[in-house]
Amino acid sequence: MRVSKAKAAENRKQIARAAARLFRERGIEATGVDAITREAGLTHGAVYSQFGSKEAIAVESVRRALRGSKRAWVQQLTHKGRKKTLPAIVESYLSGRHRDAPGTGCLVAALGGEISRQPRKVREAFTAEFKEALKFLGDLASSEDRSIEWKEALPVFAAMAGGLMLARAVSDPKLSDQILQLTRGWINRATSSENARRQRT
Repeated sequence: MRVSKAKAAENRKQIARAAARLFRERGIEATGVDAITREAGLTHGAVYSQFGSKEAIAVESVRRALRGSKRAWVQQLTHKGRKKTLPAIVESYLSGRHRDAPGTGCLVAALGGEISRQPRKVREAFTAEFKEALKFLGDLASSEDRSIEWKEALPVFAAMAGGLMLARAVSDPKLSDQILQLTRGWINRATSSENARRQRT
């Protein structure tokens, strides 16, 4: 039976959502098309007619997941205002709730190491979306009298992602909590010191 364009588009979203969740929970290499098909509630035919390959699924899933994270940051900006958004992002990102929900959390922390071993198209999709996320963080960290480039936002995001990865990796719950807490504190001190320095100059 022929599928309408609207239904085909919905199927595509469903597949990408399911794959993004499974990739973050299990890893890209450990997640087969069979698992994606079951999670999406579709047939193999529907999956392959939309994407044609697992690599194509990975490309769209990476884009979807990273754009989803950015949308969540934009929502915080809308609700909290510019000055409070970066601290709120850091607090939410380096939280026990985020640590314990990799399937719906940041793709960078869940798959950063594995992305480096993926085909070029997957890495290019990751790189493009990652640059957009850095630009957004840079805009948030800018003050009224000084704009900062994405290069200055990079260490903040690297600390966030690295802290979350380590907190997930260790088997000691107390140490995991400490990693989150200490990384939050370091980022907050670093960004506060930079803001204070800007005001003096």
